[in-house]
Amino acid sequence: MASLKSRLQSGLVQRGVWLGLGTAASAEIAATAGFDWCLIDGEHGAYDIAAMAEQARILGPEACVRVPKAEDWLIKQVLDLGLHTVVVPMVDTPEQAHEMACAMRYRSKAFPQGTRGIGAALVRASGYNHDTDYIAQANDRVCLIVQVESVTALKNLDAICAVEGVDGAFIGPADLAASMGYLHDLDAPEVQAAIDDALRRIAASGKIAGALSFKPERAAHYEEMGATMVAVASDVALLSAALRDCAKSFTP
Repeated sequence: MASLKSRLQSGLVQRGVWLGLGTAASAEIAATAGFDWCLIDGEHGAYDIAAMAEQARILGPEACVRVPKAEDWLIKQVLDLGLHTVVVPMVDTPEQAHEMACAMRYRSKAFPQGTRGIGAALVRASGYNHDTDYIAQANDRVCLIVQVESVTALKNLDAICAVEGVDGAFIGPADLAASMGYLHDLDAPEVQAAIDDALRRIAASGKIAGALSFKPERAAHYEEMGATMVAVASDVALLSAALRDCAKSFTP
């Protein structure tokens, strides 16, 4: 099967689920539910690097990871687990985006700016040195998705998308709304107009455009705007809603 990166770059819409519960059972359920991708949310979910390693063994190398912060050492640890797609939150400038793109890749003739440390023989990514071609192929396998979550990021969006090594940009609607002065009001017309414009600009740049909405109609609208990486659910939201509905059904 083609990699998630290649499917997204070919323009196929890929719908995924956000994982925040941090348990092996929820990952197994999500992995077999029929979504195109699963994301381990290391920013707000219950995951340290050991928990991410457990999830990687369940979900496989095509799982995505959102790291807690734009830090090169975090990216190195995630990639060494054998995961390919990294989502980095709160990227506001092309300089930040460039630093993350360098952290994702080994220094090579094709990408001489790479800063990823070389320890492949010791880590899961290479099958603990079973995959002797890992270093030669790793730069092509990895996929960097930066999150656009502020007014500053919107202003710099075209420059961010132009950074070599940035494979895509994903709109973070809640933080973007707050940055625009609409805390708890993602439905504000100004917020939705900004998201629509951003998705069109990302898609026009040739990079992967991503967005999140747990409302099917809005998710479909984002796809119309050019989004191909679309988060449509989360394990936390689905479980909490189902349990509350179940409890209400037995309330006199």
